Amino acid sequence: MGKTWTREEPGRTMPAVSGPGPGHRRSRLRPLAMAGVLAAMILAVAVPAVGWDEQAKAPVQSAAGFQPPWSWPLSPEPAVLSTFQAPAQRWLAGHRGVDLEALPGAPVLSPASGTVVFAGWVVNRPVLTVDLGGGLLASFEPVHAEKMAGDSVAEGEVLGHLADPASAVPGHCAASCLHWGVRLNQEYVNPLNYVTDRRPSVLLPLR
Repeated sequence: MGKTWTREEPGRTMPAVSGPGPGHRRSRLRPLAMAGVLAAMILAVAVPAVGWDEQAKAPVQSAAGFQPPWSWPLSPEPAVLSTFQAPAQRWLAGHRGVDLEALPGAPVLSPASGTVVFAGWVVNRPVLTVDLGGGLLASFEPVHAEKMAGDSVAEGEVLGHLADPASAVPGHCAASCLHWGVRLNQEYVNPLNYVTDRRPSVLLPLR
């Protein structure tokens, strides 16, 4: 049964009518609106987000399948005794390469296929340089070369052997080591960029 209600306006009183009051419609619509909100929340949680899942998988597959463009010039993978430090200006001091731990006589390997462009002495130490293409030159010292300028080499092929500490690069390492430098278009770059995964870490969503 509806109830009788009246509405007063300034100067007059509306006649009484029978039926649902003004709040009746609001009381029915409010539960419907709430039900719609709850349904949307349930769907958002229950339905799997396929696109998100696919995006989450891609970085994992990419990281797992990473293959460095070059191999290490020493085998097994050596310890890095001193890292690359680019100079603030080309003429200032810096460490234009990396120092790798190795014993005298250790075979020095070509990190990629290329062509030997220099094998000889620079001041007081034997140096060997390989052109790896794309404007990239890799130099190794002190190395007694087994290759000559103009020789083609394959990745992993022996270029020469590490010289004794008497021929070591001054100021690079206290003990025997191989100094490895890389130039890209005549600018020194970090050799580790070509043998290790140097991409920034990405925080993936929980599965």
